[in-house]
Amino acid sequence: MAGEDAVLLVSAAPERMRNADAPWPYRQDSDFHYLTGFPEPEAVLALLPGRAHGEVVLFCRERDVERERWDGERIGTDRAVKEFRVDDAFPIDDIDDILPGMIEGRARVYCHFGREPDFDARLLGWMRRLRTARGGGVVPKDLVALGHLLHDMRLFKSRDELALMRQAADVASAAHMAAMAMARPGVAEYEVEGEMLRVMRSRGAVPAFPPTVAGGVNACVMHYQANRATLRAGDLLLIDAGAEVECYASDITRTFPVNGRFSNEQRALYDIVLEAQHAAIEQVRPGRSFGAAHDAAVRVITEGLCALGLIRGGADQAIADGSYRTFFPSKTGHWLGLDVHDVGDYRIDGEPRVLEEGMVVTVEPGIYVPPGETGVAERWRGIGIRIEDDVAVTRAAPDILTASVPRGMDALEWAD
Repeated sequence: MAGEDAVLLVSAAPERMRNADAPWPYRQDSDFHYLTGFPEPEAVLALLPGRAHGEVVLFCRERDVERERWDGERIGTDRAVKEFRVDDAFPIDDIDDILPGMIEGRARVYCHFGREPDFDARLLGWMRRLRTARGGGVVPKDLVALGHLLHDMRLFKSRDELALMRQAADVASAAHMAAMAMARPGVAEYEVEGEMLRVMRSRGAVPAFPPTVAGGVNACVMHYQANRATLRAGDLLLIDAGAEVECYASDITRTFPVNGRFSNEQRALYDIVLEAQHAAIEQVRPGRSFGAAHDAAVRVITEGLCALGLIRGGADQAIADGSYRTFFPSKTGHWLGLDVHDVGDYRIDGEPRVLEEGMVVTVEPGIYVPPGETGVAERWRGIGIRIEDDVAVTRAAPDILTASVPRGMDALEWAD
């Protein structure tokens, strides 16, 4: 597709420092992982169509006994070829001597220019070197943004990718079930979070994002992160958490009563959100637009809130003027994959993208009644409810990857 006059360059994610000399746990760049599966920093992938000695070239760290005493074993160039199916591998320390010659004579460089300043500077340095070389090297004239092309590929999950996403969903499901089992009045939000992290780690996964564990009015904060409050009887607990397996993510939200029983108001709102999710999931089919799930959820939520009197007037008017957003300010879902909010266009030529087999989306309608919302009766204020599942688009019915975590009210209630 790119042609033999092009080259594609992608760098690994750099190591990032948390503070002083303490690094964050390393996580590979999603695009680099997608193309290589290679898990280490200080690496560059070069795709060189037509290269006689191999089109897929990786620059990576060499084995280093002294450094490995401190930081652990490195893969090295030999294993890179054997285990990661690249055609050729060179030491990253030699990239300045080798890669410019590989770029010379090519018309275009496909890359993520602007993402990592250090790599951008290095790329420009290689091109300057070619321009000033004796005899004047032929320098690529165009830097072409790689994002759109690569991210459209990532939108469609292979069988192996879906298998990893099912594993991530299974781990997150187990973590949510453990959280439900321990959440009781008097338990702190961070204790519930700790139990979820224990389950994820015990199964070889890591959290896909910092979990939201939001009791009571905290559930009305869309991206609540403090996780410091103590759970109280009569409150709902909203948990938004996912696991990551080999860089592939899951994303689940459940909301349930801390003391095992929904109040009348909580039950009424929960029933609307659950019905909205059912309606939205039904739209996750090939040929339907990405926006169809959101439209279905908005319709159910708005009609339900009108029936309860939280929205005055008719549903059509509330949808038209957007007043429903007081209680449902978010969208109903997003792409899911190597990133929790995964890459891929949501609109093409201004129109919502049509769903196709192999795509994976979240479906997460919610109702959030702000605690300071004086336009509704006090008994409704401070209730936040979201239900979220991961859904794969298939030829047949929508495939709910996270269906093992209970959603029905009867399954979420318990009695001592």
